[in-house]
Amino acid sequence: MSLQLNLLVVDDDSLVLETLRQFVETPWNFIGKTQYNKVEETIHAAFVDLHLSGNIQKNEGLEVIRTISEHHPHAEIIAISGDLSRDLMEKTLKAGATRFLPKPLTPDEVELTLNKLEAYFQLRFSQQGQAARLIGSSEHANSLRRQIAELKGEKSPILLYAESGCGKDVVAHILNEQEPTRPFVSINVSSIAENLFESEMFGYTKGAFTGAQQSKIGLLESAHGGDLFLDEIEALPLSQQPKLLRFLENGEVRRVGANETIHVSTRLIAATNEDLQKMVQDGKFREDLYWRLSGHKIHIPPLSERKEDIAELCAYFVGQSTPRRNKTFSEDAIERLQSYNWPGNIRELRRVTEQLLLIAPLPIIRSEDVKKILSPATIESKELKFDFNKSLADLVSDYEKQAIEAALHIDKDVESLIKLLKISRSSLYKKIKDYNLNL
Repeated sequence: MSLQLNLLVVDDDSLVLETLRQFVETPWNFIGKTQYNKVEETIHAAFVDLHLSGNIQKNEGLEVIRTISEHHPHAEIIAISGDLSRDLMEKTLKAGATRFLPKPLTPDEVELTLNKLEAYFQLRFSQQGQAARLIGSSEHANSLRRQIAELKGEKSPILLYAESGCGKDVVAHILNEQEPTRPFVSINVSSIAENLFESEMFGYTKGAFTGAQQSKIGLLESAHGGDLFLDEIEALPLSQQPKLLRFLENGEVRRVGANETIHVSTRLIAATNEDLQKMVQDGKFREDLYWRLSGHKIHIPPLSERKEDIAELCAYFVGQSTPRRNKTFSEDAIERLQSYNWPGNIRELRRVTEQLLLIAPLPIIRSEDVKKILSPATIESKELKFDFNKSLADLVSDYEKQAIEAALHIDKDVESLIKLLKISRSSLYKKIKDYNLNL
């Protein structure tokens, strides 16, 4: 199904409306108004002039932005004005706008903005990138989609920051798929031996070294016109970093053993789960290479920050299972999954889902099925708070109470609690009574 999007433009100047109408093409449906009134259609994006009476001292558009944001909470709202005071621009963001464009609008700026908005909604609604889908509807997931969409058409290097298992390769594929028919080459830097890095990245000519029986193009050249994804960029040896830096500066490739250079148009997407700035301070990563790679940065949130997406992720993994198993997750199973801290992130959730599909005896996966796989010791409790006006003994009691409350949240079966807390039955009952807890 083709993407269809509604664009609302509210501006008291009919000439501006007509000018913008000329820029709007498929998949956008243009809705122009000189004054805002209720719109029945779903609004996906809106351009709102802040001065609808023509008086620069009045900002009627702020209330329009609030109204649109209230009635269409998922709309991307762009405030437009010739008044570039910081205070006004800050107010538009608080009212619900997602960006601000100065008047007069230029054709290039309008086209670029619409292209990036289209890319964002393509990621939200379409089936684009079946091999690389971003699952979830949480604000963290949508924020990640916005970051990806903003980089559509950008040619500078991109640096992905994420913990292990968060899906850096998925994000790299989506970045690549925003541009049609672009090559995508992927390599884990840690898998390349230091003495082979140059020949792997830049290629070599026949006879360049012992064993080079024929010429071979390198990774950079094979990704010409597309993207080269370098995972675990922190593993790049210091001795090889200047060679990659040189390519980033001039876009030229010289195969090992060759005299001439070749200019290639390859965008680098690098990924890391390390703090590269700290590595720079420790002398383990070149500062100039870091700044070259980090022209555009994307932070991929860990699963612990987007637990609202766990239900959707589980459903997706069930649908991807081979052979297909017709099972669903109960509400209490999802709640138990959401109480876990997920140190292995999405990769671990996928493994757990696959295990649950195998061991669950019923078509509905229950909380007790999840309990068999996830260790209760890794279930998160609420953040501890210490009141140092109390004595140490009282603080220890507070901690003990919170630990027992967390255990009760995991399981209220007495035998299970005794094993989990490693205390006797009588001690358990006494502490529950002392702390006025419900079993």
